[in-house]
Amino acid sequence: MPRIQLPASIDAAPDAAQPLLHGVKGMLGSVPNLFRITANSPAALEGYLGLNGALSKGRLTAQTRERIALAVAQINGCDYCLSAHAFLGKTLAKLDEAEIAENRAGGSSDPTADAAVRFAAKLVRERGQVTDADVAAVKLAGYSEAEIVEIVAHVALNTLTNYLNVAFDTPVDFPVVSASAA
Repeated sequence: MPRIQLPASIDAAPDAAQPLLHGVKGMLGSVPNLFRITANSPAALEGYLGLNGALSKGRLTAQTRERIALAVAQINGCDYCLSAHAFLGKTLAKLDEAEIAENRAGGSSDPTADAAVRFAAKLVRERGQVTDADVAAVKLAGYSEAEIVEIVAHVALNTLTNYLNVAFDTPVDFPVVSASAA
């Protein structure tokens, strides 16, 4: 049971959030609970959608973005985001079960992606307090400075959704994956 209101429909959401939710429905075909619960604050929903949209045009691949999301969700114990990104990882990014398991453990079977996922996981665990060597390792793996900034931005974006879903106990509307089952 969510701890705050989960609008039952787009029409039940605040007026300012309704056009944003219609946009989500147009893109995804439905409005997942993450968007519905965030719609309680149209400003927060707009901010999330804006950053998410901007980062989707960035230099990181969809596969790397999903790998980062899985690692961050696992560390933050967010079953909602683990469930959503395991589904998206399989269906959109075409990640297999073994790769998803590695991502949840903070790594990747792909050597280049492994550097990004390990860096993202360290950012979360150390609350941003990474070392010169950590940044150098991501550069050595072939990531540009722009891509490293994007990794940090994806960690922030995913931490936002993790915190929203954990804090408000958002009902999972994807095939359920549990952080505690890792």
